[in-house]
Amino acid sequence: MKRTYIQIMATALSNGYIAGFFKGKIYTGNTKYLCAPGLNCYSCPGAIGSCPIGSLQAVLGGRNYNFSYYIVGIMMLFGVLLGRFVCGFLCPFGFIQDLLYKIKTPKLKVPKSIDKPLRYIKYLVLLIPVILLPIFLTNEFGTAQPHFCQWICPAGTLEGGIPLLIKNEGLRNMVGFLFNWKLSLLILTIVSSIFIYRPFCKYVCPLGAFYSLFNKLSFYKMNLDKLKCNGCKACERACKMNIEVTKDCNSAECIRCGDCKNACSKGAISSGFEIKVYDKAKA
Repeated sequence: MKRTYIQIMATALSNGYIAGFFKGKIYTGNTKYLCAPGLNCYSCPGAIGSCPIGSLQAVLGGRNYNFSYYIVGIMMLFGVLLGRFVCGFLCPFGFIQDLLYKIKTPKLKVPKSIDKPLRYIKYLVLLIPVILLPIFLTNEFGTAQPHFCQWICPAGTLEGGIPLLIKNEGLRNMVGFLFNWKLSLLILTIVSSIFIYRPFCKYVCPLGAFYSLFNKLSFYKMNLDKLKCNGCKACERACKMNIEVTKDCNSAECIRCGDCKNACSKGAISSGFEIKVYDKAKA
């Protein structure tokens, strides 16, 4: 329940411009220059910050071909400090998937032979539509579209597209193939999230792919005390991300949700910030 409260607060803070939902207008204040840690659409009427993935594409696809040290730097900072804790606690779209999974229905477990290769898709999404296409697929003016946001991201459709269409008749008259395609992807994501835990996070999200690169290096870590562990694997049965906790509790797929820690009757699993200090006397 503590985690749920944090997710609610993070979502509320990321989308604190309530008036935007009534006006049907995007907030354009100074905080929009700041990147939020989680996946939260820039075009959401309530968003007071920018999505790091959208910001990265905008810069890479600009006519000046700039590399934004600020955007990549802030993403790396979140990664080094927290790793995929961001996914588990601070990402609004991750929270939405958690709520959908709470709906009482029979749940599906994707077979390992299918699940494991599917997890690599998010790295391809990060590499191709987020990084490479904005750099190389430009128009006659030397600019590129934010391909992931434009063609894939269901968070943008849910948080930005639908609220803006509800309040703006002019936009509703312009709806065509692209919105219908994005709406289909959103519906697929919503339905699959009811039966499979966080399918978008597991298989598609490029921001999760980026943070996963830092999971083993981040200051915030999961720790397994092998002296306390009796090998019952209750932690692995509790893990909805299907991680082999006893083998690698800081797997790239771990979102630091703490379900494994709560399931351990021996108290063998802990989490928190771990900073190693170099000791010259022992060197």
